[in-house]
Amino acid sequence: MGKEIVYKDLGVIPYQAAWDLQTTLFEEVIARKVSNRKALPTEIQEQYHYLLFCEHPHVYTLGRNGKEEHLLLNEATLLEKEATFHKINRGGDITYHGYGQVVGYPILDLDEFFTDIGRYVRFLEEMVIRMLEEYAILGERIKGLSGVWIGKDTDNPRKICAVGVHLSRWTTMHGFALNVNTNLEYFKYIVPCGIDDKAVTSMERELGRKVDEAAVKLKLKKHFAVLFEATYQ
Repeated sequence: MGKEIVYKDLGVIPYQAAWDLQTTLFEEVIARKVSNRKALPTEIQEQYHYLLFCEHPHVYTLGRNGKEEHLLLNEATLLEKEATFHKINRGGDITYHGYGQVVGYPILDLDEFFTDIGRYVRFLEEMVIRMLEEYAILGERIKGLSGVWIGKDTDNPRKICAVGVHLSRWTTMHGFALNVNTNLEYFKYIVPCGIDDKAVTSMERELGRKVDEAAVKLKLKKHFAVLFEATYQ
């Protein structure tokens, strides 16, 4: 039997509130892991794993290796665009989150799955690639770059899903952001992920129609469970 994962759809939630929740769960998972290593067999606690889906109001987040100059707005124009800005502890550079985007935050104790960060990132990408295939969209990887891309071998490669994670003691936080019906205008105000020679896209743009976000979440959940050999509580 696979591992059980607690799934929560947080709906629309401010970035800081979601980050605070992630941090709380992340620290709880690590604390249980540390406690279990010291415990007698009869005292071992069940470990919990989480998959959080949500949508954020307009926000730009800068990873620990990112450059602030990749945000092309100042405080006044951020306010004008009704957007906020956060420096965070995931890998990667700057990205945008907003309405019409499915954001996923897996909080997993990888000691109970596999201890391979490269494989973990590939599984997140593969989940999105398999979901896109159900919509007849060819999602691909580009060597040396994270995330999922469309038109890899064309003169217009474009990113549809960003991936950025943080691990401590083989416990994960942060995750992926998939553009479903996202307002892509907001990407014009950053150098997305520090990449200035490639575009961004969304499922809506690729298909020429609005996409049911609830259906997308169900498909992502399904593929996540298959890849991680898990079930949901």
